[in-house]
Amino acid sequence: MEVSLLHLWNDAGWFAKGIIILLGLMSVFSLAVGIQKWFRFRKAQKETAKFAPEFARFLQEEQLDDAIALAEKQKVSHVARVLGEALAEVKPLLRDRATVTSADINSAERAVERQMLILLSELKRGTGVLATVGSTAPFVGLLGTTMGIVNSFTGMATSGSGGLAAVSAGIAEALITTAFGLGVAIPAVWLFNYFQTKIENLTVEMTYTSKELIDFLIKSVGSEFGRSIFTKEFKTQQAAQTGHVSK
Repeated sequence: MEVSLLHLWNDAGWFAKGIIILLGLMSVFSLAVGIQKWFRFRKAQKETAKFAPEFARFLQEEQLDDAIALAEKQKVSHVARVLGEALAEVKPLLRDRATVTSADINSAERAVERQMLILLSELKRGTGVLATVGSTAPFVGLLGTTMGIVNSFTGMATSGSGGLAAVSAGIAEALITTAFGLGVAIPAVWLFNYFQTKIENLTVEMTYTSKELIDFLIKSVGSEFGRSIFTKEFKTQQAAQTGHVSK
């Protein structure tokens, strides 16, 4: 005998129907979050793919003003936002390279760290919904199943009839909520794991590019006669602490 979902819905009690409706809302919510985040990550990666080569070219040609302007125009690219924050911190000093010091470099590094924290918070927004749906949907379905089985045995006790035929319909009605709960949880878990991996990859990209930019600022922006002012200042501070000047 084929199982008719419409027949099971019509025969379901108010509690089972409430469970199914709740699971349906959880499914719609988790899928909406997943679709929104997928488009968000896809757009960020597309903008980054366009931004990175042009930004690197500006740095190689020492066109720092153009590099800053390019980074400031990007609003979605995660890499552009991190690099733009670092450059904005030292932007007033870039026109006069001799004034860039180790304190300025450290300030740029802290700006990168702050922007990365903000971006990671934005990227993780919504993943808690996926985790909650994936972990609780099976239990919500099981709750409906438990109450359905209780109602089946209660009805059997009230009618005084027993046997498989008397309880099979009620148990089938009850188990449908567990099946529905698993159907809601599995996609949510898949989406959560997928986005966690994507966030880790984007974090690596942001960290790597920001370190490259800081290295550029140390080696190039503050250079004088081929030696970085940052390095010279560090050695001066080290000499003051040890009492002698290292060569």
